[in-house]
Amino acid sequence: MIEIEGLTMRYGDLLALEELSLSIPQGEFFAFLGPNGAGKTTAIKLLTGLMKPTAGRVRICGHDIQETPLLAKSLLGYVPDVAVFYEKLTPPEFMRFIAELYEMDLARAAGATRDLFAKFALDEHCQQRIENLSHGTRQRLAIASALLHDPRVFVIDEPMVGLDPIHARTVKQEMKARSQAGMTVLMSTHLLNIAEELADRIAILNEGKIIALGTMAELRAKHEGAGGRLEEIFLGMVARE
Repeated sequence: MIEIEGLTMRYGDLLALEELSLSIPQGEFFAFLGPNGAGKTTAIKLLTGLMKPTAGRVRICGHDIQETPLLAKSLLGYVPDVAVFYEKLTPPEFMRFIAELYEMDLARAAGATRDLFAKFALDEHCQQRIENLSHGTRQRLAIASALLHDPRVFVIDEPMVGLDPIHARTVKQEMKARSQAGMTVLMSTHLLNIAEELADRIAILNEGKIIALGTMAELRAKHEGAGGRLEEIFLGMVARE
């Protein structure tokens, strides 16, 4: 699970995130929505330990991301909006590198790699260097590598970047299935239809603050004049702010 308490981030005079507090329980599929500059990516970088907050704290399965980063990150899978690789490696070599980072049993890691490569249609690319892969193939490899160690918490920023409809469907099904099996998923996206389809709860951020939070049913009940669609609710909330 993810626990966020009073998370605040300043860049000089700019307040990018203001006292964000949120609890995301085990197995919940949670979505962050918001316009550009709302604070979504800042929040994700803080809760994955890539940046140190001005104030506040984040716990991953009870482990403070700043005080015990190795423990917290061992339970975390993270896919940024632009994934970074060792470009000269092949996909299997990269997966082995990830397995060694997490000190996985290599036989278990090899089996998990075979399963993930079959699921995400990566087998045909095993002999190519990552530098020669398409953007969509790289995105599928990034997701596979983040799932390799079977994380308890999975954070993904813009999951559908570069994916065609066939592979997007596979990724959606895999994330939802893992969430239903107990993995906590936090997704940030601009694609409102993806959030509406997948998320158990949704938070709308604007100017560093949560301006709406709840299930789709709860959001519809609070904003009856928006027509019931997440797009209408989102646009109405952001326009009022």
